[in-house]
Amino acid sequence: MSAIPKRPALRALVTRPRAEAAELAAALAGRGIEAVIEPLIEIKTLDLPPPSLAGVQAVLCTSANGVRALAAAVGERAFPVFAVGDATAAQARAEGFLQVESAHGDVGELARLVRRRLDPADGRLLHVAGTAVAGDLAGELRGAGFTVERVVMYEARAATALDPATAEALTDGGIDLALFFSPRTATIFARLAIAAGIAGRLGRVRALSISPAADAGLVRLGFRERIVAATPTQAALLDRVDALLVAPS
Repeated sequence: MSAIPKRPALRALVTRPRAEAAELAAALAGRGIEAVIEPLIEIKTLDLPPPSLAGVQAVLCTSANGVRALAAAVGERAFPVFAVGDATAAQARAEGFLQVESAHGDVGELARLVRRRLDPADGRLLHVAGTAVAGDLAGELRGAGFTVERVVMYEARAATALDPATAEALTDGGIDLALFFSPRTATIFARLAIAAGIAGRLGRVRALSISPAADAGLVRLGFRERIVAATPTQAALLDRVDALLVAPS
């Protein structure tokens, strides 16, 4: 008689776009956690002329999606790239950019890094962005005298509904954790959970958010617990996951 396969110790809902979701799923698998991938944002690179790099002293990237769009659009790899966090910086290095620096945080940290490292007199800054932008990076840097041009290179399309199987798993104990990496993703999830009629039925699920801003989008939902990463990085969020693995249930 064949053995009945055991359910993994934990299952986690991964709401990131597919490219980032695969990397996160691998990190979770290494912890014995099965990922349930439900991208709440679809990334589409826009078919536009490549941005001009003339007079640009550095390019600012606030997401790995921006890095991918930039890499696809330009052949030059020698200009400085300032990335919002370590995952974005890692993507830039993987795409072959030679001068990459990480702010290890959020948009505010990126603005502070740029102010420390760069001089407004040395040229303009190019911010590669999507159609939806979190924070006011350009405003913070313009206030410090920088010239900042934001170039929209990709579109982030919100999902219109939760997969019915995912909605059922969230309410019947089939999912233990739900991971959120941006305020927009959390807000989309809240809207879709309400539309699916499960907003008050999430009492078996712990929500883990990368920042207080992301967590704020979940306040209307009845999660068992809401946990926020110590710093706005994937590594810090995974630290919270690790703490749950050793804590009493």
